[in-house]
Amino acid sequence: MIRSIQAISLRVALAICCAMMLGGVAEARSFPELADLVDTAGKAVVNINTEKQVAQRAPQQRFRRNDPFNDFFREFERFFGDQIRRRPQRSLGSGFLISSDGYIVTNNHVIEEADIIKVTLHNEKTYNAKVIGRDEETDLALLKIDAKETLPYLTFADSDRARIGDWVVAIGNPFGLQHSVTAGIISAKGRSLGSGPYDNYIQTDASINPGNSGGPLLNLQGEVLGINTAILASGQGLGFAVPSNMAKSVIDQLQSGKAVRRGWLGVTIQDVDENTAKALGLDDVAGALVANVMPGEPADKAGLKAGDVILRIDGTTVLGTSDLLRRIAQVQPGKTPP
Repeated sequence: MIRSIQAISLRVALAICCAMMLGGVAEARSFPELADLVDTAGKAVVNINTEKQVAQRAPQQRFRRNDPFNDFFREFERFFGDQIRRRPQRSLGSGFLISSDGYIVTNNHVIEEADIIKVTLHNEKTYNAKVIGRDEETDLALLKIDAKETLPYLTFADSDRARIGDWVVAIGNPFGLQHSVTAGIISAKGRSLGSGPYDNYIQTDASINPGNSGGPLLNLQGEVLGINTAILASGQGLGFAVPSNMAKSVIDQLQSGKAVRRGWLGVTIQDVDENTAKALGLDDVAGALVANVMPGEPADKAGLKAGDVILRIDGTTVLGTSDLLRRIAQVQPGKTPP
């Protein structure tokens, strides 16, 4: 009897162990397979090298007491003034092709003030790039190379549909290490870093480092969810990307040769806090309170008044002033928000 109980216990223990092992295998299999995605999408990621001439003041001549050449050097400096020397300053970044004929998206800060921009493709071919347009507000730029071949390219995803916890892949050239691949998840959406009025970053724990700027943040379909743009120097596992929906609107305008134009209401606004919501009889602490309406501007023509609260755009709740600014900015001037 004791033996049979021991045998049963042993069989139960073995069954539990097997179940745990199979569970571990099933759990391991739930991780995404990324090799094919990287192999395909990686061909459209480029390395960007820039060079600009930086003015540098020549070190001043130090005169020694009783030096017979003192008078000569003083007269020389008085006549010619301070000497300015120029030296080349080089930087690295990333980008990605969005068309088969050579249009490339990157960050504005990667190519800002550059005298020379060189783009290296996955096949090691290097081309001189021309700046088509750039937008400082969203830190985006559009380049063009003239290649004789048909080039691989990436398409934009709908970043509004991305969810916190979704898997993402970053490809770029951190520290000049070409085509480095990192993976992680979307950690948060709608992050503001205080860099501008249209901050709306996707936060990811996929490793982002200097040199990744301008590279794509991809979903598991190989589509661009965001453009890797910023890191926090004091943090690890914190990378930030411009959402694709915001980027696409800017890039489409740059590609058509137009200056970037944004929607404008002509109001001053402030967030709705708990006290304001209670005073106005609002159910939720959300929306943007109109503090002032500028005469003759679109809000004035539409009938908005000081004290009004903007609660929704196209049926979607306005979370606050930053949310309102970003969403109105994406509406082209002259058009009515949907």
